[in-house]
Amino acid sequence: MSMRIKSIAFAVLYAAPLSMLVVACDALGGGTETAIEGAEVRQGSLAITVVERGNLKAADVVSLKSEIEGSSTILYLIAEGTHVEAGTLLCELDATSLVDKRVSQEISVRNAEAAMVEARQNLEIQKSQNESDIAKAEQTLEFARQDLKKYREGDMLVKEQAAREEITLKTEESARAKEQFEWSQKLAEKGFLTNTELEADRLAEKRSQILLEQAERELKLLVDYEFPREIQKLEAALREAERELDRVKLQAEARIVDRTSALETNEAKLKLEQEKLAKLVRQIEKAKLVAPKAGMVVYAKQEEGGRFGNQQPIAEGTNVRERQEIITIPTAGGMIAQASLHESVLKQVEVGMPVDVRVDALPGQVFKGRVKMVAVLPDQNSWWANPNLRLYRCDVEISDGVSEMRPGMSCSIEIFCDELKDATYVPVTAVFRHKGDSVAFLSKGAGYEVVTVETGRFNDKWVQVTKGLTAGQRVLLSVPTDFKIEAPEKSETAEGGEAAMAGFGAAGAPGAPGAPGAPGGGNGVNGGVAPGSNGAGRPSGGERGARMPSGERGGFGGDAAPSSDGVAPSSGESGATGESGGPRRGRGQWNGERPSDGDRPAGDRPSGSRRGRRPSQDEEHSETTPQEGGGN
Repeated sequence: MSMRIKSIAFAVLYAAPLSMLVVACDALGGGTETAIEGAEVRQGSLAITVVERGNLKAADVVSLKSEIEGSSTILYLIAEGTHVEAGTLLCELDATSLVDKRVSQEISVRNAEAAMVEARQNLEIQKSQNESDIAKAEQTLEFARQDLKKYREGDMLVKEQAAREEITLKTEESARAKEQFEWSQKLAEKGFLTNTELEADRLAEKRSQILLEQAERELKLLVDYEFPREIQKLEAALREAERELDRVKLQAEARIVDRTSALETNEAKLKLEQEKLAKLVRQIEKAKLVAPKAGMVVYAKQEEGGRFGNQQPIAEGTNVRERQEIITIPTAGGMIAQASLHESVLKQVEVGMPVDVRVDALPGQVFKGRVKMVAVLPDQNSWWANPNLRLYRCDVEISDGVSEMRPGMSCSIEIFCDELKDATYVPVTAVFRHKGDSVAFLSKGAGYEVVTVETGRFNDKWVQVTKGLTAGQRVLLSVPTDFKIEAPEKSETAEGGEAAMAGFGAAGAPGAPGAPGAPGGGNGVNGGVAPGSNGAGRPSGGERGARMPSGERGGFGGDAAPSSDGVAPSSGESGATGESGGPRRGRGQWNGERPSDGDRPAGDRPSGSRRGRRPSQDEEHSETTPQEGGGN
């Protein structure tokens, strides 16, 4: 921050409290009371703009880098300053080792192809073998099924029928023998037969009876024992054939999976070897750098020197590493302006918004442009300067650039986000956070009145007041000395709600001292942002908050600059809660006394010692009193 901006900030931040201190001293000493004058509440058009510093950059620059892995030597290099056409050879790098590797890799590719062909043939053979095994198992199953059916519907019925027919014959023979025996008895009684003949007929009748009983027993054995046993045997054979078929199918699937896996493995190996070969071919091709378009050849400048700080120039015989820039070709593609946006104004900027660009080297000229790109993630390079600072890259396309513009020139960009036609607004340093609400101090002669307000849109100087104030009233630009800013009664920081610290309110308004046992609040009463183009919601006391015991950094004391939806977003980082429960102070102006070493973390500074980016010429020459109607 330049001395002029610092003086403006001190004038705005300290004028009101000093005047109130004089009034208080006069009142105690019996002097005459003096009316407290503050800033007037205005009514009218309010331009919502974002002003940032940036640099010019060529919109179209062709950069040629070494894409060979490792390091290589420049064999040929075209003269610097030569105007070339598209396709002209600019540089050739040494690729001898790559050529040797390509020959070896070609052999590896052929071996992988042979292995893949073998694996594919084995897979086809296994498929044929599986078909044969499955067909054989299915045939065995079918035979077992037919054997069971044949026995149940054929053999068993035939045997049973034969046994029954045998019984029928034996029954008739037994009846006939019995009848013969009875007739022989009658003849013997009358003396027509001898005893020998009678005994023969009796034995014949007895034999036929025994044979009948034997036939009946054989039928019973068939029905009760032989038939069930044979059926169980055939059913078991059928089940075994079914299980065998399942085993054969599972084995076939397993062999197919094995062969397929071997084929896929060999295919992957072949693909990998082919990719290695193709990569070597591409590397050899990239050894020759050709001009993609017409332009003038410019040698790239080394960012790092040798061991003793001397830089090795780009020339034939020079060793270059991978991704090292060798040649650049600027083209006539216009200029763009690059700037970094603070996270507090990120939501207000969108692609396509109109922009005014003022180049420091071309005073008095304003160039028109539009927002071309807003980064989604913050710039990591800004973290080295301040770990709590988040800046987002923004590219502005300049539509009416001139030939005098050069890459690297400093410039100021003013992004026109919106314009409120009839708005009530006050300076950003006139709104504060008290007990979780946005408040303003309404001037009442020699006194003041605390008014709760609701805020809307804002720029780097003015904030819209949607409720609580009317045009013509006057508000103080700092907290009165007899008023104490307090934090909300219930901390909601851990719950992700409203910040648990009374801190920078609307547009970086100051915070109150942290109460004992409460999360760290702002340290002073005048931590607001002075008018200028430093971005709304940035506390003059520095972006860094108090360091928590765990190593995390606290915020600016809680609530933030007002946003477009009327809610006050954070003007800095979210306030962290101290683990020890003690007071944690953010950076701001001390409230009339120096805090103790226990309350003030190491490295705290008053608001005048803020470390930040260097202001632009527009900021150094900005007026103390903002212009009528808002804007910048």
